[in-house]
Amino acid sequence: MVDLLLRNATIYPGDAEPRRGDVAIDRDSILAMGADLEAEAARTIDLDGLALCPGFIDMHAHSALRSFDDPLLEPKLRQGFTTEIINPDGMGPAPVTAERLEDRMTQLALPEGPGPPEWAWRSIGEYLEELDGTRPAISLCPFVPHGAVRDAVLGGAQRVPDRDEMRAMRREVAAGMEAGAWGISFGLVYTPGAYADRDEVVALSTEAGRFGGLISVHMRGESHNLLESVEEMIDVSRRSGARLHLSHLKVLGRRNAWKLEPLLEMIDGALDGGVDVTFDQYPYGAGVTLLSALLPPWAHDGGVGQMAARLRDRSTANRLLRALGDPDAGPESFYYQCGPEGIVVIDCGPDGPADVVGRTISEIASARRIEPERVVIDLLLETGMRALVILHYADESVVRAIARHPAMLVGSDAVFAATPHPRLWGTATRFLGRYAIQDGIVSLREAVARLSFRAARRVGLNDRGEVAPGQRADLVAFDPRRVIDRATYDEPERPPAGIEWVIVGGEVAVDPTGPTGTRQGGVCRLRERQ
Repeated sequence: MVDLLLRNATIYPGDAEPRRGDVAIDRDSILAMGADLEAEAARTIDLDGLALCPGFIDMHAHSALRSFDDPLLEPKLRQGFTTEIINPDGMGPAPVTAERLEDRMTQLALPEGPGPPEWAWRSIGEYLEELDGTRPAISLCPFVPHGAVRDAVLGGAQRVPDRDEMRAMRREVAAGMEAGAWGISFGLVYTPGAYADRDEVVALSTEAGRFGGLISVHMRGESHNLLESVEEMIDVSRRSGARLHLSHLKVLGRRNAWKLEPLLEMIDGALDGGVDVTFDQYPYGAGVTLLSALLPPWAHDGGVGQMAARLRDRSTANRLLRALGDPDAGPESFYYQCGPEGIVVIDCGPDGPADVVGRTISEIASARRIEPERVVIDLLLETGMRALVILHYADESVVRAIARHPAMLVGSDAVFAATPHPRLWGTATRFLGRYAIQDGIVSLREAVARLSFRAARRVGLNDRGEVAPGQRADLVAFDPRRVIDRATYDEPERPPAGIEWVIVGGEVAVDPTGPTGTRQGGVCRLRERQ
C-alpha cells in the first residue's frame, strides 16, 4: 500500500529520455517507478499520457519574506516551481543589527516584501527558524546575503573593512553556512555590496567555499562594463576555489548587443580553463530593480536616510540629475542604458502616488510637465525610496541566444510587486512551452533537465530533481500541447496554461482546478543533506 500512485505518465526522469510508466509515492518520497506497477494506493491519479517530470527549481527567487504574508506562494507554485533559491543579489533579512533594522526593513520592503511587523531574528539561523514556521508551500533554500553581512558589520559605509571587520564578516558567513545556507550571494551593483573590492569578495567566497557553498552573484555591471565584471568573478572563483553561478545573465542596453559573442566566448573559455561556472536567466528582455538603483553608488552611502537627505539638498540633487544621463556615473547607468521611455514604474509602496504605477518615466514626466530625470528624484522622495521599476533593456534575439548556451539554468528573479513583471507568473512555462516546445531553442528534454535535475545538482540538492526511487516526491505533470505562459506586461497576473498537477513532498499542491492549499515545503538546509 502506497499513499499515491500516478498511472500512465510520459515520464521525463530529469536528464534522460522519456518513457511511459507509473510512479508510486509513499509519504514524501518516490518508492518505485516502472511500467504497469503492481501496487495498491490510497489515491490513484490517471495522468493519461501527460508529461511527468521533477519539480522545477527557481535559481533566483525573491521570496525571503513573502511567506510571512502568503505561504502558498501561488504564482510560483502554479508554474511548477517546487524549490526556490532565496536571498539572491546579496539581499536578505539576516544577519541584521538593532541599529540597522529599520533601514533594512525599508530596503527589503519592495523586493522581498515587508515580512512580519516586527522581526524577531538577528542571525541567519534565527531567521530561518522563523521562516520555517510559516510553513511555505515550496522548499526555500537560503544563501548568505553578502550585503546583509556587510551592513551588519560596517553599516552602510563606503570603505574597505579593517582586519577586525573582515574577521567579523567571515564569522557571519560561516555562521550562515552552519545554519544551513547553500552558498553566498553578492549584489555588486547594489549598496552596500557595491562598496566591496575584489579582495573582500574573494575572502568571503573562500569562507563559503569551505562548506561546499556556491557563489551566486549579481555582477558589478551588465552593460558597458559587462565583460570586465565577468572577468572579475571568474578570477574570484579561481582564487577562492568556490564554484561560480552568475545571476540573470544578460547584455543590458541595446547599444551593448555587440558584447554577446565575446560574453559567451568568455564563459566557454572559463569552462575550458577549469572554472566551474553556470548562470541563470529569465526568458524576457526586461528586468526589475529598485528605482534607487538608478542612482550612482555614492548617493547610497550611509543608508536610506542619508540618501533621502542628499535628494532634498538642491545642489546634490542637481548633481544627481546630471549623473542619471551619464554612462560613466555608476557601474550600470540604468537610466542611460534604457532611457526614460524604457523604464516603467510598477510599485510605489503603500503611501506612494498610485497614479504613476504602470507608466513610464517619460509618460510621468509629460503629465507632470517636468524633465524625466526630475521624476526619478521626486518619486524616490514621494515613496520614501520604496519604488520598483521594470527596465526594458534587450532585444528578444539576445535573450534567446543566451538561452541556447548549455550552462544556462532558469531563474525567475520575480518580485511580488503591486503590478508585477510577467515573469512572476510565467518564467518556467515560458521557457518550457514557448522557448522549448514552440520555438525549439532547446529540446523538451533539455528544458526539463535545466529546470530540474541540473539545477538541483548545481546547488547541491541531491534528494530531488530526478524521478527515481528514493528521491523527494516533488513532481510536475503538464500537457506538452498546451503548456505556455499567459502573463503579459499588460496582464501580468494571468496563470499559465497546461500545468495540470504539482506535487510537493508527496502531497498534491495543485490539481486541474488550482491550488489545493497543501503546504509541504519549508526551509531546506545544506547541513541537513550533507
